[in-house]
Amino acid sequence: MSILSSRVRPTDPEFVENRTSMMAMVDEIRTLEDLVRAHGERARGKFVKRSQLMPRERVQQLLDPGTPFVELSTLAGTDMHDDTGDKARAGGGNVVGIGFVSGVRCLVTANDSAIKGGAITPMGLRKTLRAQEVALRERLPVVSMVESAGANLLYQSEIFVDGGKVFANMARLSAAGIPQITVVHGSSTAGGAYMPGLSDYVIAVDERAKIFLAGPPLVKAALGQDAEEETLGGAQMHAEVSGTVEYLAEDDVHAIHMAREVVAALGWNDDVPTTRTLQVRPPRHDTDELCGVVPTDPKRPYDVREVIARLVDDSRFLEFKARYGSNTVCGHARIDGRAVGLLGNNGPIFPQGSVKAAQFIQLCQQSNTPLVFLMNTTGYMVGETAEQNGAVKHGAKMIQAVANTTVPKITIVLGGAYGAGNYGMCGRAYDPDFIFSWPTAKVAVMGGDQAATVMKMITRAKFARRGMPVMEE
Repeated sequence: MSILSSRVRPTDPEFVENRTSMMAMVDEIRTLEDLVRAHGERARGKFVKRSQLMPRERVQQLLDPGTPFVELSTLAGTDMHDDTGDKARAGGGNVVGIGFVSGVRCLVTANDSAIKGGAITPMGLRKTLRAQEVALRERLPVVSMVESAGANLLYQSEIFVDGGKVFANMARLSAAGIPQITVVHGSSTAGGAYMPGLSDYVIAVDERAKIFLAGPPLVKAALGQDAEEETLGGAQMHAEVSGTVEYLAEDDVHAIHMAREVVAALGWNDDVPTTRTLQVRPPRHDTDELCGVVPTDPKRPYDVREVIARLVDDSRFLEFKARYGSNTVCGHARIDGRAVGLLGNNGPIFPQGSVKAAQFIQLCQQSNTPLVFLMNTTGYMVGETAEQNGAVKHGAKMIQAVANTTVPKITIVLGGAYGAGNYGMCGRAYDPDFIFSWPTAKVAVMGGDQAATVMKMITRAKFARRGMPVMEE
């Protein structure tokens, strides 16, 4: 193979002229990009007053320090729509690019809420759609940082129809197994509410994030109801009641830290060849203590997190939807350096717990994360309230998720494994790769006391129909 020689001499006048002209054009582009940043800087006082990070600061804190960030479509919308001259450059109203988050190459998007509240313009929409195409083609996890006034109504005729493609693309990314993490820093309303709704993991900033299809004025106009923003679509409500939010953050910094933790927990790069030595830290709590954590008396409660703390590396556990369906505990951790998803029981499985578990299992399937089930349940919750809340429907979804997942599964029966709860927690019938039972394990349709009570009731009813007395002992 021959070596190419060069006749170009950097000292030649032609070379100098070419370079000077080219650098002038590059500087012109950089000036346009700087004008967008300068436009956003004018809103800094508002963000400081609200104790918020600026949109570009959010992106910077999300990315790994010292790593490159390739910003995309920086000139989108130049001299169009909201661009009114050198002092008003919107950059499409969003920041889009590719960078490293917790060592994982991700597609990052952020509404530039420092400019016109992050209102969406036609070119900003096209910028987002293009970014989604890149993420799908290159299989890049997507981290979205949301705070937007919604579509700019001046351009609704150019936005509305194609705007639906954003959500269609999110559904396709999910179907392709590409994780989508959304951090809600402020408003995500009307159609924008589907952004977190279609995401796999949602982090919301308490007292700042708002997620609803219609705000209080529209609710009042349409239904005559008075509603407060927090009860209608606040972060706490969605974390505790609707289940839309997986993680509740104290502020922007905390939310971004949680987003980095979620990306790290996915194990997205685990199958990529690397020369990096895997650092494995033992649990901070002695595994020998497990025998003292789990009582032999099945009527004595304990917290399954105490078991998890003695199983996982460095006792670190990223709990999923901690405030929703709290009897069912789900979350990400590492065991011997490998990413795993854990599910455990703190009592019966309520409908909300079924919803949470089904979603978590599907997310682990999506990211090819092995599952560990720590079973100790009396089964699915019964009673009028549970039935009205969809105990059967949601329990069936959990069972369906377990039945269809193909990732490695290990089930550890710590205590009760009763009724359909045995199925939902990957009992023997659901073909776990391994199933281990502690000496305290009890596997049955129902507990002995409950079975005895049911049989007594059936016997009394049968004798009553025949007009015969029941001999009580």
